[in-house]
Amino acid sequence: MKPFEYRQVRDAGEAVAAVHASPGASYLGAGTNLVDHMKLGLVSPEVLVDVTQLPYRYVESLPDGGLRVGSAVRNSEMAADPRIRERYPMLSQALLAGASGQLRNLATTGGNLLQRTRCVFFRDVSTPCNKREPGTGCPARGSDHARDFAVLGASDSCVATHPSDMAVALVALDAVVRIQGPQGARTVPVTELYRLPGTEPHRDTVLDRADLITAVDLPKLPMARRSAYRKVRDRASFAFALVSVAVALEVEGNTVREARIAFGGLAHKPWRALRAEAALRGKPASEKSFRDAAEAELAEAKPLPGNEFKVLMAKNTLVSVLRSLV
Repeated sequence: MKPFEYRQVRDAGEAVAAVHASPGASYLGAGTNLVDHMKLGLVSPEVLVDVTQLPYRYVESLPDGGLRVGSAVRNSEMAADPRIRERYPMLSQALLAGASGQLRNLATTGGNLLQRTRCVFFRDVSTPCNKREPGTGCPARGSDHARDFAVLGASDSCVATHPSDMAVALVALDAVVRIQGPQGARTVPVTELYRLPGTEPHRDTVLDRADLITAVDLPKLPMARRSAYRKVRDRASFAFALVSVAVALEVEGNTVREARIAFGGLAHKPWRALRAEAALRGKPASEKSFRDAAEAELAEAKPLPGNEFKVLMAKNTLVSVLRSLV
């Protein structure tokens, strides 16, 4: 048992100040990821700053027609909210595809966004890992576990994939994260929140250590009413995505006017499929157009020996979801 200090706070300013003042401090929400890491020996925080009592457990309407979801809203609560289900069905579906019912009842919006990879080497302190200890190497490339690793945006330093389902839908929706930090409040689009590994795979996001997520803003997006999330995995529950895809589609007559697409399970971050979106605009809502869009997005995939199947799986999953939406 490694001792740590537990501290409750009354507001966001106090929370940020507490973490900023102590290099060994971490925020504690539901703890579904952090407590696992403490048990595995991945982290040993000196101070846990409990933010569960802060007033961020709400879903409210915005003047522009969007929604604001507080960072303390449970995943099951957001998935069941009638406004989410009606206006952003892919988000509700993504949330319900994550983890298990018990975990969804506890996990929060903010914590879900900041969960870390489930790469077996990252979670095993007996092996080297650039994400855990920069500069020690990445044994994943030559391993027998390649089926779980990235085929897009990876680097020589890291081939881990991002674990969140919710974040994939939020990237497709162009959601915005609201943050309270030592320098005050700011916003970051979810599409810019996450980083590719490059030479610094230990940095998952653009956030500073003391930054606290307070809410997520969902824009008014009428086309999101025609949307879907599909997750391909080894088990029907409590399994991370081999491939997942979130799609919103606007079709007029038989022509695709607009598309929003993001992949999960393929990269170090939720992957916005901008090439596929561009390939679909103005094209017939047909099998050929869908296949061409999938080919355009996956053309630069660089699979490892053992996970080549992910490329074809991603293409087929995207085509299948697009077909279902028309």
